This record gives sequence, structure tokens and C-alpha cells, in this order.
Amino acid sequence: MEPLKVVARLWERIEARDWHGVAALVAEDAVIEWPVSGERIVGRTNFIAVLSDEGPDADERSVGTVEVLRILADGDLVVTEVEIPEDHVLYRAVSLWTVRDGEVVAAREYWTSPGQDPAPRWRAGYVEPLAAEAAGEDAVTG
Repeated sequence: MEPLKVVARLWERIEARDWHGVAALVAEDAVIEWPVSGERIVGRTNFIAVLSDEGPDADERSVGTVEVLRILADGDLVVTEVEIPEDHVLYRAVSLWTVRDGEVVAAREYWTSPGQDPAPRWRAGYVEPLAAEAAGEDAVTG
């Protein structure tokens, strides 16, 4: 299966909470890095555990609706931008996935929430506020 299709299916299965389906797309020894929170997830089993509802903090780890805003591929590298609204928080992630032989073998994901990181005051004279992107459109895609 093409890398782009692997990652598209991965997001579909995450949204559907199909953990067996997710596992089928992730290599047993995959390494997923989250630089923003300083975490590395090693192995398919740990990745599924982080995503799934198992454990005492299930409410904190639940996955909501996943909207894939962009997906691009070049060889075995796939880049996605997704939005996941949960309760009163909107999460956004840009993810760089490495896919080989139909499985995700590595990823680096940058998760944040719009407005979470305030802009430095010194830039105020050079920038304008970024409007809410209700439809997932921006200056790049129009």
C-alpha cells in the first residue's frame, strides 16, 4: 500500500477507535516522537496504549473527531496536518510519518492548541492576528 494511503487509513482508524486496525498499520518497533511534550513512544503496543481508552486517565486520552486538513507524500515520507476538537479545546498536529512496507516505522508529531503560545510583544508591529480557520483554510490553500 502507498505511504499516503497508509497514513490516511491510520487517521481514519484512530478516529474510529479501531485499535486492531491501527496496530495493523504500525510496525512493532515503531518510534513516535512528540517534541513539544518531550516524549518518545517506542513500539506499537505503547502507541496503541497512549491512544486508547485503557487505564485510569482514559478521559484525558480520548480521541475525538479527526479532520485531516492536509496530507502530502514524497517517497516514504508523509506529512499531515490534523484538527481534533475535544470538549472546549481544539488540538492541531503536524505529523511527519515514515512508512516502509505498508507500515508506519517512525513519526514526529507537533501537537498544540491554537493560541496556546502567545506571540512575543516585540513582533506586534510586524504581524496581524491569524483569524480562526473554521473551514481549515488559510493563506496557503485559500
